[in-house]
Amino acid sequence: MSELNAWDNFYVIVGSAAGALIGLQFVVMTLIAERPSLRVAEAGAAFATPTIIHFSSALLLSALQQVPWPSIAIVAYLWGIIGFSGLAYTLIVGRRVLGVRRQTIYLPEFEDWLFHVLLPLAAYATLAMSATAARSDTRYALFGVGASALLLLFVGIHNAWDSIAYQVFTRRPDADADRR
Repeated sequence: MSELNAWDNFYVIVGSAAGALIGLQFVVMTLIAERPSLRVAEAGAAFATPTIIHFSSALLLSALQQVPWPSIAIVAYLWGIIGFSGLAYTLIVGRRVLGVRRQTIYLPEFEDWLFHVLLPLAAYATLAMSATAARSDTRYALFGVGASALLLLFVGIHNAWDSIAYQVFTRRPDADADRR
């Protein structure tokens, strides 16, 4: 499909970035695991795992764009599955972030809500809408999918950085006190 071919470079860049960042996140999590805090698994389910899911979604969208599909219908169906699954998962994440009883290690701020719930909801909703619009307006649907993949990549970057900064700047005084 000629419409998809025009997006090749975009998805090579987004997919490569997402794949590299997934690997980097695993390295960081391994380093952090050497000094786990109490109840860190609670925060991981609410904050770290969604980052990998969003990077993986951007990587999957990039890979799907490179397949030589015979028609837009097949890939649009897959976009819809990813979009609706992402919406459901983000609502679960929202419950984990909101559920102070479930996750008590960190009290979320507006920025956490924005990057862990609202922006991912917008990305996955845009993806689901692009899937439904693909047959009638393929060109604009492709822009919606591209915007979704890029937003998921940026959300993942922000969330990975935020997690690392939290570990370095908030947890570091504990490590310094242990050495004394």
